[in-house]
Amino acid sequence: MPARRPEDRSVIASIAAHSSWANTADPAARTANARRAFRDRFEREADPDGVLPPAERARRAEHLRKAHFKRLALKSAQVRRQTPASGGGA
Repeated sequence: MPARRPEDRSVIASIAAHSSWANTADPAARTANARRAFRDRFEREADPDGVLPPAERARRAEHLRKAHFKRLALKSAQVRRQTPASGGGA
């Protein structure tokens, strides 16, 4: 099913993704490696030399993770304030 337009390719990819997830018996197991890598990224940032005790490294990594998501939320809010409302709302 060749897609001739970028919009079609996007829809075809979305269909494939939904089909794949529909046939996945254990979604958590399928994404476990990605979630582990995401968590490990913050642990490496918190303790690049690996010298901290595990509990302290985990505590710092958790704060770095929270800061990451707060930055994303702030950026999202700033963009929403700049973008005119497109339908919906009051």
